[in-house]
Amino acid sequence: MSTELRRLRNYIGGEFRDAADGRTTEVVNPATGEAYATAPLSGAADVDAAMAAAAEAFPGWRDTTPAERQRALLKIADAFEERAEELIAAEVENTGKPAGLTRSEEIPPMVDQIRFFAGAARMLEGKGAGEYMEGLTSFVRREPVGVCAQVAPWNYPMMMAVWKFAPAIAAGNTVVLKPSDTTPASTVLIAEILGSILPKGVFNVVCGDRETGRLMVEHPTPAMASITGSVRAGMAVAESASKDLKRVHLELGGKAPVVVFEDVDIAKAVAGISEAGYFNAGQDCTAATRVLVHESVHDEFVQALAKAASDIKTGMPDDEDVLYGPLNNPNQLKQVEGFIERLPAHARVEAGGKRVGDQGYFYAPTVVSGLKQGDEIIQKEVFGPVITVQSFTDEDQAVEYANGVEYALASSVWTRDHARAMRMSKKLDFGCVWINTHIPLVAEMPHGGFKKSGYGKDLSAYGFDDYTRIKHVMTSLED
Repeated sequence: MSTELRRLRNYIGGEFRDAADGRTTEVVNPATGEAYATAPLSGAADVDAAMAAAAEAFPGWRDTTPAERQRALLKIADAFEERAEELIAAEVENTGKPAGLTRSEEIPPMVDQIRFFAGAARMLEGKGAGEYMEGLTSFVRREPVGVCAQVAPWNYPMMMAVWKFAPAIAAGNTVVLKPSDTTPASTVLIAEILGSILPKGVFNVVCGDRETGRLMVEHPTPAMASITGSVRAGMAVAESASKDLKRVHLELGGKAPVVVFEDVDIAKAVAGISEAGYFNAGQDCTAATRVLVHESVHDEFVQALAKAASDIKTGMPDDEDVLYGPLNNPNQLKQVEGFIERLPAHARVEAGGKRVGDQGYFYAPTVVSGLKQGDEIIQKEVFGPVITVQSFTDEDQAVEYANGVEYALASSVWTRDHARAMRMSKKLDFGCVWINTHIPLVAEMPHGGFKKSGYGKDLSAYGFDDYTRIKHVMTSLED
């Protein structure tokens, strides 16, 4: 017997709607490999409708006071707490993640981030008014940019939706958000929550595929396009947005170096790095998956890391003993398998290196050593539970290897030498440098990279500023 699939719908102008032409796509639970819902495959008419709704709502939302926007966001944060179990269920179905970890590691940060941006709404910064030219007073206005077209990824669909809408709405913008075509369920639920609090049209959700995203970015209405995704997708967005000079906010791929010096406590370093590398199946742009170890402790480290990998479990969402769930989709599983299949002869698989089970898209915690700087698996983002290990001889070579990739999002340094840690934090060309830890994020600090990891910041006051524009106002002091 076939089970009837749940129907997800777009949220446009305060109403849930099917795609105008009725097209849908099946949504698959990656833990089972089975479809559980359908979602709209939105086209030009749906994008037009969402942009029109956002544009119509913008003047009214722009003109609300910061205090009013703060109150709305605080209500949203409270609603997220009240409906946490619904959000967790939707996200688990979206992604196959462990339910317990989603409850403890995603809901509290999301709520905190919404509340942070609620406060940021009332902390607009700019130069003080003054007479910079005789007889004239100047001051700066911070204003929302307008309608924002936003595209969220499938690795953290619920949290990345928060990173998108919270600063944009706090600053007085209106939003059209597209979730990934593989993970729309939690975003549609978020639309229901926000729709009960915000004026209609302030927040809109359009489900669809890459073509839907392309239509959003190319649409003449948005003043800004924001995407979290692959380098390829980010470059396409930047190129498309350049045609009408839209503002662009890009958080793209990563290949985080994890630099381990000889003075560390190996056991503690391995424990922290393995958790930060395998969490969320390594499907994280900041994941600790490219380890550089001083040659004097390389073999000991590899042995300990391989043992840690063998002790880590992947499995179904309701298993409390698992660290991570499945890869998100069959294409991602194929990509991870391809990296391992193409390993050069000098590489050694120390642990894992294989699919787990025949249901869903699970892959074993994997460690690969014996690699060289130019190897594909060192240079390209795997986005899976695969940690690579290289050795280095000294600090200069560590910096050379760490910076020798096209990505520049996050990094970490593991050492007991404070001066060395400070030197490395200066030399590492990445948007974040952790010292003796890897992957924690806080709402008050910026997250974003350099080079092909994109530009623009998420979280923090810097992330809030990205959703504002600056206007100089000058007035004569004469009658």
